[in-house]
Amino acid sequence: MEAAAAAAAAAPFLASSSGLCKPSVSVGRPSTLAFHSNFRFSSKRLRTSLSIPKQGHGRFSVGSRRGFVVRASSLSPESSEPSPSFAPLKLESPIGQFLSQILISHPHLVPAAVEQQLEQFQTDCDGDKQKEEPSASGTDLVLYRRIAEVKAKERRKALEEILYALVVQKFMDANVSLIPSIIPNPSGPVDSWPSEVGKLEELHSPEAYEMIQSHLALILGNRLGDSTSVAHISKIRVGQVYAASVMYGYFLKRVVQRFQLEKTMKILPNAVEENSIQQTVVDDSRISAGEVPSQVMSNPEVSSLPDGRISSGGSGYGTKVSRLRSYVMSFDSETLQRYATIRSKEALSIIEKHTEALFGRPEIVVTPKGVIDSSMDENIKISFGGLKRLVLEAVTFGSFLWDVESYVESRYHFVLN
Repeated sequence: MEAAAAAAAAAPFLASSSGLCKPSVSVGRPSTLAFHSNFRFSSKRLRTSLSIPKQGHGRFSVGSRRGFVVRASSLSPESSEPSPSFAPLKLESPIGQFLSQILISHPHLVPAAVEQQLEQFQTDCDGDKQKEEPSASGTDLVLYRRIAEVKAKERRKALEEILYALVVQKFMDANVSLIPSIIPNPSGPVDSWPSEVGKLEELHSPEAYEMIQSHLALILGNRLGDSTSVAHISKIRVGQVYAASVMYGYFLKRVVQRFQLEKTMKILPNAVEENSIQQTVVDDSRISAGEVPSQVMSNPEVSSLPDGRISSGGSGYGTKVSRLRSYVMSFDSETLQRYATIRSKEALSIIEKHTEALFGRPEIVVTPKGVIDSSMDENIKISFGGLKRLVLEAVTFGSFLWDVESYVESRYHFVLN
């Protein structure tokens, strides 16, 4: 059942014609239960005066009552010095570039900048609703609708980059650096980045991390404790594993919030309270025997393993199943699918763009027989310790994405119902 939960969480991310992980299902409706995110910015509230850029403008400033000014002058094409890289994805919209500059120089001001921009979005939307379409038909009406489409596209792009900037800020607050773009290294492994596994583990609750350990065991198998051995893996496959792990982290954080709510209200199912050891042994033995649902076998996580096997390593034989894992086991397939679905198109787009920025856009060729020609695929050398770091970052990215999506939604409604 736990393998099915992991599979359902990753199922929407299948290999697409671009070679990355596009969802096979459309953006679904969110849960009917309303959850208030406990997401909090770590910075204290500052009384700031922020000048947020309009779309198409390139110079703006941030000032506070302490008298300092940050000028995002590097937005102009004439800027000479490149900005330091803090994430693989480069933000392109005026709002995104503005937030990039603040992340570099004064990251504690990002919340204030975001809040003011979201207020401006809401004001613009309210104003658009009050406007009526021209009564005349023809050119005027077509032009009016075209302008509205362009504005909506710009707003969506800015929303995507606001979400991304907030996720990056949470990594910065945790003092964890995001892995830079991965470039194959003929002379050795690509994972020259800092490990920081301990820091990433501490960002999750003990029960949530137990679920993450099972996710890692599904991917790494009996190599979970091996940090030095080097594997030769398809770059496309690793990208699919990364995107699926982001999805899993998003799913897990969403489930944890519901679990905590029901625990607080004392309405957890009886099966969760019982914590059956027998159920754990049965489920884990089915995994080790290979009796897993077909969607698990087709999952990029499993097909990415160096030895192609599913391992039950790290599943915890003979131990009492945690309440959170038992809670997830109690979900029916419909609930599992709903919680595994990304709520907004903007968050979904960020996952795809971030993964592509990290691994590049692969060249995929489909033969006349409908088979994917992998001859253009690159193999990379990566240690199992580096792969573990990669997966942990992805799960944490997904968890942070749920937090910031909920935070932005509480101030500017953009999640589809």
